[in-house]
Amino acid sequence: MSAATARTPRSYLFVPGNRPERFARAFGSGADAVIVDLEDAVAPDQKEAAREALAAWRAEGRAHPAQLVVRINDDASAWFDADLAALRTLGPCTVMLPKAESASQIDRVAAALVPGTRVIALIESARGLLEVDAIAAAPAVERLAFGTLDYALDLGLTDDPRGLLYPASRIALASRAAGLPAPIAGVTAAINDEAALRDDVGLARACGFGAKMCIHPRQVEALHAMLAPTPEQRDWAARVLAAAQAGTGAVQVDGKMVDRPVLLRASAILDYPPASTAG
Repeated sequence: MSAATARTPRSYLFVPGNRPERFARAFGSGADAVIVDLEDAVAPDQKEAAREALAAWRAEGRAHPAQLVVRINDDASAWFDADLAALRTLGPCTVMLPKAESASQIDRVAAALVPGTRVIALIESARGLLEVDAIAAAPAVERLAFGTLDYALDLGLTDDPRGLLYPASRIALASRAAGLPAPIAGVTAAINDEAALRDDVGLARACGFGAKMCIHPRQVEALHAMLAPTPEQRDWAARVLAAAQAGTGAVQVDGKMVDRPVLLRASAILDYPPASTAG
């Protein structure tokens, strides 16, 4: 297993399932995971072509450092059953289920696919948020993700980011309570706006998220840099651990007591991959 797949992904890059000529670039982008999209990025008359392209690409048996995720169409759509049938031929993989609103949906997907299939539940509606604890506890769930654009549409939110604070916090709490990795934040639609990306990452991190979906390869490296601890944070963490190892009793760093939560935070900072680490 590669380093990228051994650790919890920070970045999930979308690529349209009906654009196989873009697959290689997506998997070479440095993203920790690549989402081959069969849903929103693919027009209805291209759904079958997207499934065939994914199957053909997987049949080539190419080794890629990034984890493969497939976003299928939701279970109320006309394409759901055909998506599941196509995925059964691919072997174990990670599936992203859009419009997740109940644990039974997760169970249905897992039961229809080969053993070992894992599900990323995409919470993007009021109903999904109200059921998020049960969804997070479903056995097949690997991680939760927040579909911010669809959630905002469902509730009629404005562009004010304060409207996302409560649902983001609820999703993070449900993830933690269920023992899941920190959830995945939604996309930043402004591809060339690094300030918008930084604002979105800042809000997500403030709510307890640990990863983000991207819609363009150029967002990946910037995202990794934004998620990574700063040199100043790494220096602080190193000094905390050094002080703890050298001391025989209570120790202080920068005038503050070093207790167990501080030690755990310092260890997590030093364990986090540097920003320059490719996916």
